[in-house]
Parts: sequence; C-alpha cells; structure tokens
Amino acid sequence: MTQDSLAAELAQAEAEAAKAEAAAAAAQARARALRLRREAEAAEAGPADEERAPTSAGQDDVDDSEGEAASTEKVATSTAPPSPEPAWWRRLGRPRWTAVGVGVAIVAICAAGALSGYFVAHHRNASDQRHRAFEYAAAARQGVVTLMSLDYNSAKVDVQRVIDNSTGDFKDNFQDTADDFIKVVEQAKVGTETTVRAAAVQSMSDDSAVVLVAAMSKITNAAGAKQDPRPWRLSVTVTRDGDQLKMSKVEFVV
Repeated sequence: MTQDSLAAELAQAEAEAAKAEAAAAAAQARARALRLRREAEAAEAGPADEERAPTSAGQDDVDDSEGEAASTEKVATSTAPPSPEPAWWRRLGRPRWTAVGVGVAIVAICAAGALSGYFVAHHRNASDQRHRAFEYAAAARQGVVTLMSLDYNSAKVDVQRVIDNSTGDFKDNFQDTADDFIKVVEQAKVGTETTVRAAAVQSMSDDSAVVLVAAMSKITNAAGAKQDPRPWRLSVTVTRDGDQLKMSKVEFVV
C-alpha cells in the first residue's frame, strides 16, 4: 500500500471518529434536555407526581410494585386530616365562647347567692321558731306551777301571783273569784306542791301558742291527810302581753 493510500485511510478514520463523537455529544445533549423537561413537568404536577417521576433517562420502565406504592401514597395524602382552621376564625370565635362562659359563670354565681340566701333565711326562720316555741313552753310551765302551787299561809300572795301571770278572759274570771278562792284555801288549810313533767307546743303563731303540759301535784289539808301524787294534763294558751308571755286560757285535758 502506498503512502498516499494510507494517508487517505487515516483521514477517513479520523473523520468517522469525529462524526461519532459529535453523535455522542448530541445524544448526551438530548438526554440532558429530556431530564430537565421531566423534572419541570414533575415540579408542575406536584409532590406526588414528583416522587413517581424517574430522575434519569434509564428509569423509564417502572414496575407494578412501585406504581402501587405511589398510588398508596397518593390515597394517604388525599385522606390526610384537614388542615387546622385559620387563625382569623379562631380569633373570631374565641371572644364569643369567652362571653358565653362569663355569662354562665355570672348566672351560676347569682344562683348560688340566691340559694345561699334562701338557706340562710330558712335557717334563721327555723331558729326563730325554735326560740319562740321554747319561750312559750317555758311560760306555760311556769304558769301551771304558779296556778297549782298554793299555800294557805300565803294564799293572797299566791293568788295575786296567778293574776299577775294571766291576761284576757282567764285573768278577769280568776280575779272575780279570787276572794272566795282565798277564803276556801285558808279555812281548809290547803297546801299543794306541783311539778311539771313535760311541756310541748301544739300550735304557735307570732303572738300566741297552745302548749300541752303534763304535771304532778301533791295536796295536803287541815285534817293532816296527804294524798298520793296526782297527775294532771292541761292545755294552756299563752299570749304575748307587752313584753311578757302570760296565760290567757287553761283547760284540763282528760
């Protein structure tokens, strides 16, 4: 082979090599452009499509398992809990609920105050009633002892004490017969000693009460006889007379 023919073959080989290099560079440029295009499409499609998009030209064929995984991730993303309500909505709603809570608290406080006042008034009323009942019962006990405890040596004083502790019709009637009563006690030399066993208020108002009294008395007379203790049951009406409680009616109960 001549030198000219060798030089021609060398030039042809170099031309073919240059052409091959140019083709490889063009292929690389097309691959780079394809990757950039797919990345741009993935960015526009969203996070889910971006995860499924291949990152190189050699990942075009994705198997079925990867497709199912991508579908599962997409469903999970779609069923995710909704985002919290906007801050402006919370700011708008909070004062309304706060006002409702304050209103409920005010109502509860007022109700508690009214209930407390009711209990205080009820307790005070019950305490006043117990106090009045005690006063009426004590007045009835003392009135019965005064009425049924007599001594012929002090008959006038004892009878006057009964009159002083009486009021109304009972006082008037007893005062009209006081002189005759004193004479009988003095002549018979009667002496009585009375004790009250129990007293209970049967009914009561602000100014009067009916009190049931159980008493026991011992009687002696001029003959020197001493009778056995004798029980008595009385219904005594006690009435307020000024600042005192006095007997206004006395009945013996069988």
